[in-house]
Amino acid sequence: MSKIIIHQEKALKNDLTALAAVCPFNAIETGTAGLSINAGCKMCRLCTKRYPEIFEFQESQTPRIDKSQWQGIAVAAELTEKNELHPVSLELLGKARELAAKVNQKVLAFVAGSDIEDAADKLIAYGADEVVIYDSPELKYFRAEPFTTALEDFINLYHPAVVLVGGTSVGRQFAPRAAARFRTGLTADCTVLDIKPDTDLEQIRPAFGGNIMAHINTPNHRPQFATVRCKIFPFPEKVSTPSGSKIFRHLTPQQLSSKVTVNSVEPLPEEEGIEDAQVIVAAGKGIKRQEDLKMIYDLAQALNGKVAGTRCVIEAGWLDHKKQIGLSGRTVAPKLIICCGISGSVQFAAGMKGAEKIIAINNDPDAAIFKIAHIGIVGDIYEVIPALLKEIANKGAFL
Repeated sequence: MSKIIIHQEKALKNDLTALAAVCPFNAIETGTAGLSINAGCKMCRLCTKRYPEIFEFQESQTPRIDKSQWQGIAVAAELTEKNELHPVSLELLGKARELAAKVNQKVLAFVAGSDIEDAADKLIAYGADEVVIYDSPELKYFRAEPFTTALEDFINLYHPAVVLVGGTSVGRQFAPRAAARFRTGLTADCTVLDIKPDTDLEQIRPAFGGNIMAHINTPNHRPQFATVRCKIFPFPEKVSTPSGSKIFRHLTPQQLSSKVTVNSVEPLPEEEGIEDAQVIVAAGKGIKRQEDLKMIYDLAQALNGKVAGTRCVIEAGWLDHKKQIGLSGRTVAPKLIICCGISGSVQFAAGMKGAEKIIAINNDPDAAIFKIAHIGIVGDIYEVIPALLKEIANKGAFL
């Protein structure tokens, strides 16, 4: 840990009270033996700048890692209840291919489950150079302990520089556990990923309620873990000539043990959420009353679309939480989204930036939503939406 050293022999030749007064946080104390620094120190280093001959900043030695020993961009694939690859795994595989190409390294994939060779073949079809398969009846249902142990075994085997995990309920359970076992960092819900020539991962995500975009690096630890939500990255194309290989790994009964016993599984009823909608009409703070959502529903119905909303609409209780778009809600990538009275916060924008066509309606010409919209309409939604509905009714078409 970095610290400030006081050269007492030089301090005692000066006015100790005056020296202590240099700290705006009252972290320098006087005593019979000279000066001391208490827990109030913010490490602002103002004292070292004013009196460099008395106060010396001593930086701790940061542990260095041999990055050449950590090679490859890995994806921890996830399976659905139907034993099929989760879409986020293939989206991450596409991003892994992009990152790996920049540093000229392999694309690795980890997959665990039961009877999953078909899923492994699909990972190869979408560009994995090597797929490590943990196929066991004990891994049929997700349990955090054995899945984490399997991922740990994979990392010990390959030493990947980067491990990408889906930001799902499953990924959020075992990715932090694996990161803790390797005493490394994990950045959750990344919206942008890039990589430096030395394989340092550039991880970008909204922070402080979406008010800033945090750029996070883990330069002295490996592997670098990052979770990404579904539909943040585009779905990749299959490779023209897949040439990946499959490696089967087996764990001992002790490694596959868990304190959780799965007695039965009841699948949730299938329902089409806003994540699957091709057209979305989203309502924001510009909606004054719950009753006014009727025009939002009317527009969505006219376009065979679905209704969604921003956080403020959901928190008001006007829409179900499953209809919220944003990093604290759902991530969508429709062919068309119409943003009605939405300012365009970073959190919301990150949840719908994959839309093919974005139309924004807002009476504030400086609203942030216009920076990402393909078509912007400056006007009152209470005037624009009825006009759109009338146009659709007259012509039977939109735009």
